[in-house]
Amino acid sequence: MIRWLIAFGLVVQASPVKAEQCRLALALAMDISVSVDEAEDVLQRQGLAAALIAPEVQEAFFSSPMPVALAVYEWSGRSTQNVVLNWTMIDDVGDLLFASSQVSQSVRSDSGSATAMGYALAYGASLMEQAPQCLFQTIDLSGDGTNNDGYGPQIAYRHFPFQNTVVNGLVINAADFEGELFLIPFFENNVLHGPGAFLEIATGFEDFERAMRKKLKRELSGLQIGALRIEGP
Repeated sequence: MIRWLIAFGLVVQASPVKAEQCRLALALAMDISVSVDEAEDVLQRQGLAAALIAPEVQEAFFSSPMPVALAVYEWSGRSTQNVVLNWTMIDDVGDLLFASSQVSQSVRSDSGSATAMGYALAYGASLMEQAPQCLFQTIDLSGDGTNNDGYGPQIAYRHFPFQNTVVNGLVINAADFEGELFLIPFFENNVLHGPGAFLEIATGFEDFERAMRKKLKRELSGLQIGALRIEGP
């Protein structure tokens, strides 16, 4: 029995779970392409800041003993990506308030570039390589249009390290006929990537906060790391 416990202890010590610092590395990507005007950018930016500290999202962040590593970046044209919040370990409410404040106080870095989704995802993959070691990796791509600059998402998935990364989407302005006909199918067929990937829809920028709250809750609540128990003989 003692030998079995010692052997079991060695197995647990060598387990990859013990080496991880967090349960999820989550990178949130905000669309700042030319189709997003100043007022819409404010709704998106402030909506994300509010969603991060919403009660149900806070509960989801701290639903497991293992923390979440969070990063936020802006994207638009081929060379227009900018980190808004670098990787931050969310250990407590204070960390979450800091992250929300960084997003809320951030200033848009560009307003005249096209929609280069492939480049946005490639940038996210590079950012993910700098993340703390976590059990899971997720990139959230928010956008109000389809790719119209450079290579698309599928090219990015073939040429950049996405093997262990899930990509979820948040479609904005999908309440009209054009959104139903083009935008939603584009995200479903080109942007979503990896097991369990899903799409959330905001019916305009005024609905962005609600959609982001719902998406964050689903992403964070779906990763429950149970405690390891040793049963008796």
